[in-house]
Amino acid sequence: MRKAFFPISLNLDGRTCVVVGGIDDREAIEKSAALAESGADVRRIYDGESVAEEDVRDAFLVISTPQDPLLSARLRELADRFRFLLCCIDQPKFGFVAMAAIAKAGPVRVAISTAGLAPRVGKALRRALQLAMDAKFERFIARLAEMRRRTQAAYPQPESSNLRRDAMIAAARGFRARVTFEYPDWFEEEDSGGEQR
Repeated sequence: MRKAFFPISLNLDGRTCVVVGGIDDREAIEKSAALAESGADVRRIYDGESVAEEDVRDAFLVISTPQDPLLSARLRELADRFRFLLCCIDQPKFGFVAMAAIAKAGPVRVAISTAGLAPRVGKALRRALQLAMDAKFERFIARLAEMRRRTQAAYPQPESSNLRRDAMIAAARGFRARVTFEYPDWFEEEDSGGEQR
């Protein structure tokens, strides 16, 4: 089994990011929008066969959505040469980055990664978290942010850091999250038989 990937968030503000994928490719469209939302300077390449060195030479991150091993291998060669981060969707052996499934509400982002081994599970987790992170959750986070600003203004001195921390701990006290999982019948039957795989 592949080793777990190291989870990380990237500051892409002002960085050049390239997305390779057809004009109607839903994944390429979604990735481009998410990159732009993060402040990236997004460059789209619609035809993978037309990717040239000058298209990726100054890139910080390249995301390729066509599941084309020849294109992915070529992008990997370019990534090794020009030292950009590379993600080849559903082809993790070619890249350095696996896209996480992201649930979001206001400034909160929860990223779920299965290291490319179980993307459908990642999507199911994202959907469940997204449902839980509703408008009320977003209002709660906004209120906590406001309380944090007020607390920092009330106790600006460095020696007051314990007071600021205690105030924010008290403000979040009572917030709880519950998680449960349901499994497919085939797994439940296998697992109840004591099989470990």
